[in-house]
Amino acid sequence: MCGIVGYLGTKPAQQVLLSGLKRLEYRGYDSAGVVTLDKRGKATLLRAKGKVAELEAKVATHETVDTVGIGHTRWATHGAPSKRNAHPHAVGDIYLVHNGIIENYLELRAMLAKRDYDFKSDTDTEVLTALIDYTYKSAKKSSLLEAVVAALKTVVGAYGIAVVDVNNPREIVVARKGSPLIVGVGEGEIFVASDASALVGYTDQVIYLQDGEVGVCSQQGLQLYDVDAQAKEAVVETLALDLQAIQKKGFDHFLLKEIHEQPESLRSTLSGRVQPAEGRARLGGINMSDDELRAVKNVIIIGCGTAYHAGLLAGYFIEQFTNDVTVQVEVASEFRYRSFNIAPGSIAVIVSQSGETADTLACLQELKQRGVRCLGIVNVVGSTIAREVDGGVYLHVGAEISVASTKAFTSQVAALTIFGLMMAAAKGTSPQQLSEYIDELDMLPSEIEKVIAKHETEVKKIAKAYAKYNHALYVGRDTLYPTALEGSLKLKEISYIHAESYPSGEMKHGAIALVDDSFFEVCYLQDNWLYEKTQSNLIEMNARGAHAIVITDTDKKVPAETVVRVNTKLKLLTPLVFNVIAQLFAYYAAVARGNDVDQPRNLAKSVTVE
Repeated sequence: MCGIVGYLGTKPAQQVLLSGLKRLEYRGYDSAGVVTLDKRGKATLLRAKGKVAELEAKVATHETVDTVGIGHTRWATHGAPSKRNAHPHAVGDIYLVHNGIIENYLELRAMLAKRDYDFKSDTDTEVLTALIDYTYKSAKKSSLLEAVVAALKTVVGAYGIAVVDVNNPREIVVARKGSPLIVGVGEGEIFVASDASALVGYTDQVIYLQDGEVGVCSQQGLQLYDVDAQAKEAVVETLALDLQAIQKKGFDHFLLKEIHEQPESLRSTLSGRVQPAEGRARLGGINMSDDELRAVKNVIIIGCGTAYHAGLLAGYFIEQFTNDVTVQVEVASEFRYRSFNIAPGSIAVIVSQSGETADTLACLQELKQRGVRCLGIVNVVGSTIAREVDGGVYLHVGAEISVASTKAFTSQVAALTIFGLMMAAAKGTSPQQLSEYIDELDMLPSEIEKVIAKHETEVKKIAKAYAKYNHALYVGRDTLYPTALEGSLKLKEISYIHAESYPSGEMKHGAIALVDDSFFEVCYLQDNWLYEKTQSNLIEMNARGAHAIVITDTDKKVPAETVVRVNTKLKLLTPLVFNVIAQLFAYYAAVARGNDVDQPRNLAKSVTVE
């Protein structure tokens, strides 16, 4: 949520900052800004409402050769998108960029107003900037580091910050608590970013700041400190991300590229973990023995948005091949505030693409305090959740740049299913029963590949025909209900078509009242034991004038306005193939409506605030 960049070195800082902000724009694009300092400490502050291109136009007419600066691209929390609310914020000699939320900013603002601070924005960030300036001056701190450390001790909330002082133009102070921050180290250069993608091509040597750490960046490198300004040793790691992974490779949008990448990204997730010849599926890094897996009685899967839907779908699968484990799937933003009870024999699986999702991270921390073993299913290497769980796996799907998640969902379901297979095997489920799932996981990448190749043109045409509607209903039964949830989420995220999703059997309990000419309906219909039940629900909708699109694997006659017939070898994991059809449909509907597919309004990629 929001993007931070910083640079200190020998190159013109503005261009380095702009390059980083363009790569981070998927994390926020309401406004953007940069400030650079010359050797004498003169600051050039440029800010603009809108996307980074607006800021870039300003920089073109105000270019400097300054070699130190910080920048930010914003997703609005406090205050509407505007130039005055854009970062960096300036108070006195201090300039600051900030991700996160300062929860006690109103109290701090009132205190600072009594001390003659005049606020020009609606943001909590300007309050934090003023607090550092006040601390620096009133407490007569000898360095910016001391002022930042002292100010942060009075702050309640989450932050990732980069701060510069015009009196010391060869230094950037950084700090984090609950919001990611990475420092890249080059030859006589320092790069700061809230996401590794901004560093690619500049350096692959990085330091991940931990919660409570503060750092001073200079041309000599990064010196880390704890909350009491005591020096710490920085651990340098090698960044495993290349430039090609964050480029479009000829696709019109990152979203379409990432849909097409699913066969390969899924192979990366499954590689070494699914071995059909041996009838084995296993995740390294779980850190659980077979005895510990056998002792599990309850699995709590926690996620938000797409990750929550992935947990729901995997939960259905896990219940099919285990008979003494309950699966409980929870929305993190709700679970963290409930007075929940933990049953004996429970473990938690924390699912997050970014590994930084604030609500999901809060659940992890609460569960760990209660003594629950927590496993992680994450994509971003070095992320906070990945570092705090007791065990877990990386998805290895590569960078997901488009705000709407696609390839991460598919691999999250696969990884969760493999964990379920491990648990079932440890509990003595027959190899024959498990082999069906193992074989289908092995086939899944090639089946998705075939579906995209065969159906993309067809789906594009269908999406264009239905893009005129402003309302949609998605329905499915059993494993196709979570698939419906995810399909409707993708449609609303990027096309702005109002979409709701229901278990097919629930339509008659109220939702069927919505069926009229202003709606179309997407019905998932799998040729299995629930085929007749679901078809009955479809017929009920047709009787009310439904404009139904059916996604199905059957050759039977289907009573629907439009039918997408998917020919697949899969029987159990078919919902994941259907989901790819829904992803393509949402994408092409959004394109037909002229929307900004990769950066949909009001959204950002990684939700690091509540």
